[in-house]
Amino acid sequence: MGGSSVVASEINKRRTFAIISHPDAGKTTLTEKLLLLGGAIQLAGSVRSRKAERYAVSDWMELEKQRGISVTSSVMQFFYRGCVINLLDTPGHADFSEDTYRTLTAVDSVLMIIDGAKGVEERTIKLMEICRLRQTPIMTFINKLDQATKNPIALLEEIEAVLGIQCAPVTWPVGTGSDFQGIYHRTHDQFFYYEKAGRLDCPVSQGVKGLYSQAARELFDSTVLDTFHQELELVQEAVPVFSSALYQAGQMTPVFFGSAGNSIGVKELLEHFVCYAPAPTLRLASEQQVEPEAPFFSG
Repeated sequence: MGGSSVVASEINKRRTFAIISHPDAGKTTLTEKLLLLGGAIQLAGSVRSRKAERYAVSDWMELEKQRGISVTSSVMQFFYRGCVINLLDTPGHADFSEDTYRTLTAVDSVLMIIDGAKGVEERTIKLMEICRLRQTPIMTFINKLDQATKNPIALLEEIEAVLGIQCAPVTWPVGTGSDFQGIYHRTHDQFFYYEKAGRLDCPVSQGVKGLYSQAARELFDSTVLDTFHQELELVQEAVPVFSSALYQAGQMTPVFFGSAGNSIGVKELLEHFVCYAPAPTLRLASEQQVEPEAPFFSG
């Protein structure tokens, strides 16, 4: 294989992205669960215990530990399904916005986290405007479904109305709050039932094929499953299927539901990400186009 072919192959394996959210939506927790899945860390620090001196791996400054927020940008790399993934952790607080804005110009895609209870919040709206300037592809994770949340359909409508981007749910929750039992993958026609697990471990999930299968009926609570079917019927009729082309153009966001704290729905998100998130592409600089294969460019 020639040198240029090797370089092109390595470029195609790269995925560089940032996570945007309003403070306390779960950005640091989701970051750690992605790193766990990628084998970059063995223990999540999302339960901050001063006695045990555990803190988020991405929050390394004393101020970050004290306030429980990220105030600087950092880069974390891990490997998954043959891809080299660079995750740029950005400050979530508005006081450190400039660092976040600069980071968003360096990534090829973005993962947006929405708190299921609060919906679209002010900080997310501002960061979305920055992403829209570059038509950055955006995936969405609606978090904290294991807590009291807004109606999932209402959350999709809010994202579309406030952020001006079309939603295509790839997964759909089976129950919410105390009734949250798992997710359904629309593309794969598969349920994932999650056993309750602690915050430090990836939970055991059972996969069941078939939207109306007897196996699903035996696995989930019947009342919760009936409500799920009613919701999903509305969703199947009203929302579009995922389009890679619209996603790459920044016009559609694939949506995933789950709980980062309990590792529910995170793996399905990551699997979709490595398949569809863009590899590095050319960039428009002030004087010329910069190709990822250019000898003077590194990254």
